[in-house]
Amino acid sequence: MRKSALPSTAMSTKPASFLERLGLHRPELRAWALYDWANSAFVLIVITAVFPVYYRQVAAAGIEGSRADFWFGAVTSGALVVVAILAPILGALGDYLGRRKQMLAAFLLVGVAATTGLAAVGEGDWTLALGLFALGNIGVATSFVFYDALLPHVARGEELDRVSTAGYALGYLGSGLLLIVNLAAIQKPELFGLPSTGFATRLSFVTVAVWWVVFAIPLFRRIPEPPRQVEADEAAGDVSAWQAISVAFARLGETFRELRTSYREAFKLLVAVLIYNDGIGTIIRMASIYAASRNLPELHIIAAILLVQFVGIPFAFLFGNLAGRIGAKRSILLTLVVYTGIAIIAYRMETVREFYILAILVGMVQGGAQALSRSLFASMIPKHKASEFFGFFAVFEKFAGILGPALFTLMIALTGSSQDAILSVIAFFVVGGAMLWFVDVEAGRKLARETDARLLADPEAGHAPGAVETSS
Repeated sequence: MRKSALPSTAMSTKPASFLERLGLHRPELRAWALYDWANSAFVLIVITAVFPVYYRQVAAAGIEGSRADFWFGAVTSGALVVVAILAPILGALGDYLGRRKQMLAAFLLVGVAATTGLAAVGEGDWTLALGLFALGNIGVATSFVFYDALLPHVARGEELDRVSTAGYALGYLGSGLLLIVNLAAIQKPELFGLPSTGFATRLSFVTVAVWWVVFAIPLFRRIPEPPRQVEADEAAGDVSAWQAISVAFARLGETFRELRTSYREAFKLLVAVLIYNDGIGTIIRMASIYAASRNLPELHIIAAILLVQFVGIPFAFLFGNLAGRIGAKRSILLTLVVYTGIAIIAYRMETVREFYILAILVGMVQGGAQALSRSLFASMIPKHKASEFFGFFAVFEKFAGILGPALFTLMIALTGSSQDAILSVIAFFVVGGAMLWFVDVEAGRKLARETDARLLADPEAGHAPGAVETSS
């Protein structure tokens, strides 16, 4: 058979490159994903691995263990409440002013300054430690609102899942590498010319701050600010600060109404995320504290957390490709089944070996669950209001972070033990998964596409273009 007999479409079809299969085939996609590499160092080293241990052993030295754990959980929840309040307002402001990157930079700097300040925390400085920890949490979590909102602007529809999971995979790799260096310095400070383990631990917080800033630079250099798009009833020119805030609040109310009426499927997804992220957030934020309460050695706790990072790299990419085959929703449901098993094993955990098994299981599903939740939501919202929609995403996500640790803290206060609290997370996975099952993904995506197309074709069309069609 001659080549000319083949259909022209077959002749023009090229196999996807390696970077394309990973979701990293354009410079702006790599720059966007690299911010996950940058900020994940804070999430791993400050939130998960090093700071909780340093807080319990040094900053909270002299305080009874359960009281120290109580305040750690309370401050964590309080910081997330602040984020939940600020995120939608700031998201609406960023969209209206067209300054998403500037606002991302502002909260990045808040987080970096607080992280650097942790190096000054010494023995007994538990109030200073928790204050800086709260500021760092506010900085990183609020920066996510604007970072996530850039995703639908840099990735095309069919790329969203792969690009989002690629970001998580790079985050695992980058933060894991930095943690290895910091652990080596903490265990053997003399090899690095450092005077003590305590000095090396405090220095690790400085390395996180530097890492965060340096690897955030490509995002600001490579990704242009998405064009500002105002609606028919909004001022298009320069506005005063009060006018901008007034419009932001008006947009906030409008977007919330749209979520409940026009974008019902996206709203149902948010409710599901709120519920199942309660369980995921509890496991992430309380893992070190829980393991310590089970009398596991500190070295094994940190090693298991590090194992999560490197197991997570291939599995994050795997879930990005799996979503292309079976869909993001089904892929997330699969992760929730695994998380249910994780909670059962954690309740029965007695040995270091079982903790390592848990680490492997968490590494397999953690990145996939969170990255696909992000990309699935991004595919169901209009691009011109992505920051404010992701502001509400942050509210629902952070309230999940509030309820889980708060429940964990309450159970500690009631029972004096963290073991009984771990089984409560199963309900979050079961109920959240059931809510996700009833989300009509295709209907949500269709409405978002129609909204963007109508606004581009006719800027005078106003807001919520799908409202009339879908409210009957």
